[in-house]
Amino acid sequence: MKPSILSLSTFVVTVALMAATPASARCLSSGQAQKVVASGAILRLAAVAGAVGGEVVDAQLCEAGNLLVYKLAVMRDGGRIENVVVDATSGQRLK
Repeated sequence: MKPSILSLSTFVVTVALMAATPASARCLSSGQAQKVVASGAILRLAAVAGAVGGEVVDAQLCEAGNLLVYKLAVMRDGGRIENVVVDATSGQRLK
């Protein structure tokens, strides 16, 4: 059975996010991320995603030092994937 294009795309995005994640950053599980979002301590992903332009194809909520950041893989025009890091509290783009 041949792998689908979607599976290949998901793999590429995952590898790209892993490469963009500093070794010191610890990403939260989906359950942990949901609790933090529900507490109101950070912005919802939808609020951040609308501000980065392009289509968010993968996202992780991670601790980076004393910050919580969204590590996003954003598909730009032409299918190019860009790794974007956004402060989850302020929505400010960091990378």
